[in-house]
Amino acid sequence: MALPKDMRLKGHRTFNYIHKNSIKYHGKLMTFKVARSNPEILLSHNHTNASNNFRAAIAISKKVSKKAVDRNKIRRILQEWLITNIPKINSHKPYWLLVNLKFGDFCNDKNKLLEEFQNLMFKSRLIK
Repeated sequence: MALPKDMRLKGHRTFNYIHKNSIKYHGKLMTFKVARSNPEILLSHNHTNASNNFRAAIAISKKVSKKAVDRNKIRRILQEWLITNIPKINSHKPYWLLVNLKFGDFCNDKNKLLEEFQNLMFKSRLIK
């Protein structure tokens, strides 16, 4: 299941803002870039609710897997975790999150991937 529209990041200005103004958290399998939300950037995308809600994007390089099926499977796993855990915990946090997966073969190890993802969420203080 994909992220709801009000939780998605989109547009090159948004990603440029995150790359310039983010705090980076590194793990073995992925890196997090967390930045304070800036709703003015989203106004150019005609968002009716350009609020300070938590938003996220997951970027998976072809270096992780050449097959789009595997990359989409990983993306769906992480998005499902976000959908089930973030609204319950704190959807009011005004942060934007960009998740970049590092090079490696971990398509078959869902538990290791989710454990690393959850550890970085705690480390970045997006969840408590």
